[in-house]
Amino acid sequence: MIATNFKKWDILLGWLTFIIALITYALTLEPTVSAWDVGEYISTAVKLEVGHPPGAPLFQMLGAFFAIFTSDVSQIAKMVNFMSGLASAFTILFMFWTITNLAKKVVLKKSKTISDGAAIAILGSGFVGSLAYTFSDSFWFSAVEGEVYAMSSFLMAILFWLGLKWESEIHTKKGNKWLLLISFVVGLSFGVHILSLLVIPAIVMLYFFKTYKEINLKTTAIATVLSIMVLAFVFKFLFPFTLKFFSASELFFINSIGLPYNSGSIIAAIILIVFFYFGLNYTRKKNMVYANTLVLSVLFIMIGFSSWMMLPIRANANTTINENNPSSARELLAYYEREQYGDANVFYDTYYSNSYSREQDKKQPYKDDKPKYEKRNGKYEIVNNYKNVVPNWSSKHKGLIPRMVNPASEKMYKAIAGIPENSRRRPTFAENLKFMIDFQFGYMYGRYFMWNFVGRQNDNQGNLDIFNGNWITGIKALDEARLGSQENLPSYALENKGRNTYYFLPFILGIIGLLFHIKWDTENFYTLLLFFLFTGAAIIFYTNPKPFEPRERDYAVVGSFYVFAIWIGFGVLALYEFFKNFGSNKAIASTVTLISLVAVPALMASENWDDHDRSDRYTTRLNAQAYLESCDPNSIMFTIGDNDTFPLWYMQEVEGIRTDIRLVNTSLFATDWYIDQMKRATYHNVPPIPSQLKHNQYKYGTLDLAYYQPISRYKDSIMEIKDFMRWIASNNRGTYVELQSGGKEKYYPTNRIRIPVDKEKVLANGIVAQKDADKITPYIDIEIDKGALFKNRILMLDVLANNNWERPIYFTGGANADEEYIWLKDYLQLDGLAYKLVPIKTPIANKSLFDMGRINPSKMYNNVKKWEWRNINSGKIYLDEQTKRNTISLRNNLLRLSEAFAKEGDTIKALEVIDLSLNKMPIKDFDHYSLSLGYPETYYKLGNFEKARATTKTLLEIFTEKLIWLSTFDKEEADLIFNEIDTTLYMYRNVISQAEKADTDKDYVSGLKDEFINTVKLFDHLIPDESKE
Repeated sequence: MIATNFKKWDILLGWLTFIIALITYALTLEPTVSAWDVGEYISTAVKLEVGHPPGAPLFQMLGAFFAIFTSDVSQIAKMVNFMSGLASAFTILFMFWTITNLAKKVVLKKSKTISDGAAIAILGSGFVGSLAYTFSDSFWFSAVEGEVYAMSSFLMAILFWLGLKWESEIHTKKGNKWLLLISFVVGLSFGVHILSLLVIPAIVMLYFFKTYKEINLKTTAIATVLSIMVLAFVFKFLFPFTLKFFSASELFFINSIGLPYNSGSIIAAIILIVFFYFGLNYTRKKNMVYANTLVLSVLFIMIGFSSWMMLPIRANANTTINENNPSSARELLAYYEREQYGDANVFYDTYYSNSYSREQDKKQPYKDDKPKYEKRNGKYEIVNNYKNVVPNWSSKHKGLIPRMVNPASEKMYKAIAGIPENSRRRPTFAENLKFMIDFQFGYMYGRYFMWNFVGRQNDNQGNLDIFNGNWITGIKALDEARLGSQENLPSYALENKGRNTYYFLPFILGIIGLLFHIKWDTENFYTLLLFFLFTGAAIIFYTNPKPFEPRERDYAVVGSFYVFAIWIGFGVLALYEFFKNFGSNKAIASTVTLISLVAVPALMASENWDDHDRSDRYTTRLNAQAYLESCDPNSIMFTIGDNDTFPLWYMQEVEGIRTDIRLVNTSLFATDWYIDQMKRATYHNVPPIPSQLKHNQYKYGTLDLAYYQPISRYKDSIMEIKDFMRWIASNNRGTYVELQSGGKEKYYPTNRIRIPVDKEKVLANGIVAQKDADKITPYIDIEIDKGALFKNRILMLDVLANNNWERPIYFTGGANADEEYIWLKDYLQLDGLAYKLVPIKTPIANKSLFDMGRINPSKMYNNVKKWEWRNINSGKIYLDEQTKRNTISLRNNLLRLSEAFAKEGDTIKALEVIDLSLNKMPIKDFDHYSLSLGYPETYYKLGNFEKARATTKTLLEIFTEKLIWLSTFDKEEADLIFNEIDTTLYMYRNVISQAEKADTDKDYVSGLKDEFINTVKLFDHLIPDESKE
C-alpha cells in the first residue's frame, strides 16, 4: 500500500516536515533587530540600499518584498526575519526529498522492488534526518533572524536536490532542463551568499557517476579535480571576468571613444546578448547539443546573477547606506572582489613574524597597488599613485599554506602551536600545520560539529578553557574526562539555556548511517563526502580564522551539518535493514522510525528550544535605542563596531527613531566613499559633518596616514587644532616627507594640539548645563599618537576642528583605545549609554573604562527614563551571551548614576535608579557578577540594609556554588582552575569587606566570615602538604 503510493506519501510527508519547521521558526522568531549584521541587512533590504561587500542584492530585494506586508514600522524587522524562517523551512522540505531520493537508491541497489516496510523506512529516514537538522543548534540560530545564511542554506539544499533530479533524468530527452535550473540557482546564489556555490563539486560528481562507465580510483580522482575546477570557473572566473569585461568596456568607450558615462556598460551588455544569441543559433543549427547546453547554462547563470544590477542602480541614487558606492562597472568589480579588505593568499603568504623586521624583497621592494578610478571631466581618471607603492615583503617570513598571519594574534598563535613565547623566528611549516589542525579544524570546526550532534556546555564563547563554549555529552564520565569534575555544578551552569545534552545519540545514529551508506552506495557516499568537506573543512581553510574571532563562526559551516543530518536519516534505514528479519517489516520500520524520532529530533527539539526561542525579545533594540536617546538633538555620534552601529542604522532607517543624529562609524571613516557620504545631508535635511577637507585631499591613496616628525620650532609649543588641520590640508611641499618608494606622505610636526573653547556657544547650544558654567575650561589640550595618524583619526580631528561647539559630539564607548575618543577621555560626560564631549576636565588617570567621564545626574536621569526596557526582566525571554554583554554598560552606568545622585544628597533618586537597575537586570540572570559587586556597597551607602543584605546573599550564594564545584576538582587539575578559584575568592572577600565596613550587625558579619572560612577549607586538598616535601 505505502510502496504503491510512495510518491504520494513522499510529497505529503515532505510538506509535513516543512509545516513543522515553519511553525517552529515562526514561534521562535526574533520580533525585531538582533545583533551583528542583522541590523544592516534589514535596513538595506527595506530601502534597497547597498550593504557591505560582497553584497546580497537578491536577499535585499526579497526582504523589501516581505516588508511590504506590514504598514507598522515596528513589524518590518519581523517580516524580514520571517523570510529567513520561511527559507529555512523550505530547506527542510528539500532536505526531506533529498534523503528519500538517496535512500530509495540504496534500497533499489539491495533489491529490485520496494516493500512496504522499506518504503516506511525510507520515509522515516527523511523524516528523522530532516527534523534533526530542523532542530540543530547552528541552523536554527540562523533561521530566526534576518541574515543571509538561512537563504544561503535554502539555495544550497535546492541546488543539491536539483542535481539529484538532473541525475535521474540525465539520459531523457529533456533531462538537461534540470541543469538549466541548476545554472539559474547558481546565478541567484551570487545575490545572497557564495557559500551556496560550494555544492557545485557534489553536483559534478553526480553527473560523473551517472554518465561515466569506468569508475575507479583514478577516474574518480580526476573527476574530483575537474569538479573543483568547475567551482573555480564559476566562482573565480565567470562572474569576476564578466565584471572585468564590463569594467574594461566602460573604461574604453568613455576614455578612448568619448561616450557618456555607463555607455561602455550598455555596449558590454549588448555584446553579451549578441554573443548568446548567435552562440545559441549556431550550436542549434550545427546540432552541437553539448555546446548548446553549455551556452544555455552560462546564460542562465548570467540571468540569475542579474540581481546585481540593483547595486549600481541604488548606489547612483545615493542611498543613506551605500557601502563602497559601487556606482559603475569598475567600482562593482572592486566591490565583488572585496578590495577594501586587502589581498590574502591561502596558499602562500606572510607570517605574523614579519612584523619583527618588516624586511622587504631586495630585488623588488615594492609592488603595484590597484588603480582607483573616479569620474572626472567626462572620463574615468586614475586618482591614486599606484605604481610601486605597496611593500613587497621578503620571502624570509613567508610560507606555504600560511595560517598564522595576523600579528595581533601572535601570543595565541604561539601558545597553540607550541612556539616559545620569546621566539622571534618564522614559524615552521609543522607548527603552522599544528595550528591549523589543532585549533582551526580541531577546536573550532570540531567543537561546532559536536555542539550540533553531541551537546553544548553553554552559550558563552570558548577561549580554549574548560569553562565556556565546549561540547559535552551529558554522560558524566565522558565529560569529566575532558572538562574536569562535573560534581555539584553551580546552578548558573545547569540553568544556562545554552546547555544542551544529546548523549551522543544524533552522532551515533549519523555514524551508523554513514557506515551504512559507505557499504551500500559508495558513489553517492563519496558525493556527499565531497559536499561535507567543501561546506565544512574547505570554508575553515579558505577563511583562515584567527584566535579568537569576535564571535563564534558555526553558522558559516552549517552546510556540512546538513550532510551529516542526511546520514542521521540513513541511520534509520540502516537500523531497519539490521532488524527487519526479526519481525514484520512494516512493524520494524515503524518502530525504528518512532524510536529514532524520539531519540534524536525530539530530544534535540526539547533541549534546544529554550536557547533558540527569541520570541518577544527586544534586547538589541533596547541597546540601540538607549544609545540614541542618550544624545542631544542634532548631535554627531562616533560608533566603532558592528553592535554599536548596525542596530542604530536599523532604528533610524526602519523605525525612523532619532534621525536627527549623524552616526559616524570610525572604521568606515577611513574610506573616501564613506567620508563623501558623511559630507552630505541625510533624512530630513540633517546637516553633513563639519569638515574642511575636500574630496581631493582624502581620496583613495591620499592622506591614508600622516607620520609624526617633530620639528625643533614646535618642540615646546602647542598647535591650535585649526592650525593643525591647515597643516594637514596644505599642499606645501614642506608638509610632506619623502618615502623610500619615491612617493610622499603627509607628516605633522607636533603631537600636542589645543582645542579652544567658546564658552558662550557651549552654553547656548546646551553642551554644558548652565549650572556647570564655572567648570568650563578655556581650552582643551590633547596629545595625539607619536607614531602616525590614520585617515579616520585625521577626519575625526577635522570634525572636531570645524564643529566650533555648534553640535554635541558623542562616543559610544565600545573600545578602550585613546584614539577612539580623539584623545579626549578626560573631557567626557556620561549622558546615558553614550559619552558626550564637554569642556570640563574629569581626569581618567588610572581609572578603568567603567569610570570614564563625569555625570550630570538630572540630564542622565531624564535620558534613562526614555529607555524602553519592555520585558527584559520577565524571566521568560532568552538572554544570550551578546545580550548579557550589552547589559554590562547598562548596569554599570546605572550604578554610576545612583552614586552621582547619592553624592548630591538625593537619596530618593539614588535608590530609584539602583532599584531600576536591579529590577530590570537581576544579578542571577545577567552573569558578569564582578560588575554586580557595586550593589551591596551602594545600598549600604544609601542606608538600605535590607537590600544590601539581599544582594550580598545573592552574590555569595553564586560564589559559594561555584567554589563548591571547583573544590571537587583533583589536585592534578589545579592549574586549570587556579585563576577561577582566585578570582571567585577575591569577589567573595570584596562583598564581605563591604558588609564589614558598613553593616552594624556584627553577628551578621561574623556569620559571613565563618561561611567564607568554611568555603576556603574546601580547597585543603589542593594545597601542597609541605610536611611531606
